[in-house]
Amino acid sequence: ARAVLAAVPVVFAEDTRVTRRLYQDLGLEPPRLLSNHDHNERERADDLLHALETGDVALVSDAGTPLVSDPGYRAVVAALEAGFPVVPLPGPNAVTTALSASGLPTDRFVFLGFLARHDQKRDDQLADRRYETATMVYFEAPHRIVDTLRAMARVWGERRVTVARSLTKSFEEFLRGSVTEVAERFAAEERVLGELTVVVEGFRGEADEALRALADAMIAELVAAEVSPAVVRDTVATVFSLPRRDVYQRALALRERE
Repeated sequence: ARAVLAAVPVVFAEDTRVTRRLYQDLGLEPPRLLSNHDHNERERADDLLHALETGDVALVSDAGTPLVSDPGYRAVVAALEAGFPVVPLPGPNAVTTALSASGLPTDRFVFLGFLARHDQKRDDQLADRRYETATMVYFEAPHRIVDTLRAMARVWGERRVTVARSLTKSFEEFLRGSVTEVAERFAAEERVLGELTVVVEGFRGEADEALRALADAMIAELVAAEVSPAVVRDTVATVFSLPRRDVYQRALALRERE
């Protein structure tokens, strides 16, 4: 990475001030630095292609790997569509860094980015992952972390969680415990600071419980869409290998309630 930064004539950076400091730390003379962030990425694509016509270009972001909840997607797509090769250089990535020290299973994991800001939509997103068995990784803003952890406890029940704060920086910290315990530790802080990566263990209940919950959700959706109980019975019983009579009675009960 240092060799590339020393060689390229142009660098597209999330924040040119941060990248300039990086060059200073590396003892390198900064080349031409152009901003490339969430608010100007679309307009910068033409500048990127023009620069690529005359030489190599580097793309960097401030606190993680480009494109992983950081700017860079439009730049990479534009370069690929124009026929330029894109070469990734390994760098700090909060997802794998947090996972490796979380103490939670790493054999299977799913990265889910940021949850919705609106409470109801956030809760709906959490409900969709209630029976996810893989370890889940989220990013969260400091001012929302307490509400998010409490929502996880409310929607999922207690689970083990590790919240990694300010990874790879001098104040790096890992907070481990149950979802409620870690939420209360953040709530006790006068002001929560730092970039936060939330690693939560997956569903550890019985498979039958998860299967029944998914079947009930499908029955409810079909009934709400005014599908006849007989069709609901045939569809859900086939998909989930459940007794047809049980599904039919459940559909009738929901229909009467509707």
